[in-house]
Amino acid sequence: MRNMRKPESELTELIDSNIKGERLRLVPFSMEHLDDKYVSWLNDPNIVRYSNQRFQKHSIESCKQYLKSFENTINRFWAIQKNNNGELLGTLTMYINAQHLTADIGILIGVSSNWGNGFGREAFGLAINFLLSTVKLRKVTAGTLAVNEGMIKVFKHCDMTLEATRKDQELLDGKPVDILYFSKFAA
Repeated sequence: MRNMRKPESELTELIDSNIKGERLRLVPFSMEHLDDKYVSWLNDPNIVRYSNQRFQKHSIESCKQYLKSFENTINRFWAIQKNNNGELLGTLTMYINAQHLTADIGILIGVSSNWGNGFGREAFGLAINFLLSTVKLRKVTAGTLAVNEGMIKVFKHCDMTLEATRKDQELLDGKPVDILYFSKFAA
């Protein structure tokens, strides 16, 4: 049976590394990533259609504050970059609970011309495998609106299981929509 509790400092050491896949790498999001292009993703209604980011107006300053919110925490904010040229494609967050050895992850692919090319699936899979295999968490969770078919495909491709449904939890275009919560446990 795996050790059910790790000191937060031990987990921090494990998660302070870059994660590299076949076409992508996850690196800590930093001020070098924070530019007008990135902010434009967050203000594009098509890109944030299924995210609560759609209710906010973002600026360089608001993004700096968000980045700062990760300082001195075990949570992580990653930039998703292409291996071949370093292009920033999106971001990924990991909210980690060291006491329960769980994490909740979220992803945004901001370069919409790359949607449907498997980059979100690869980045999400890298994060899940890293958290379960390297960091040795026991469970990873994620959620999305029931109409976000692309994200549901990513969850299923990563062998996540539908764990819960919150009926009519949020409004999208004035209509109630379910939120689906998925999970994957360590083997």
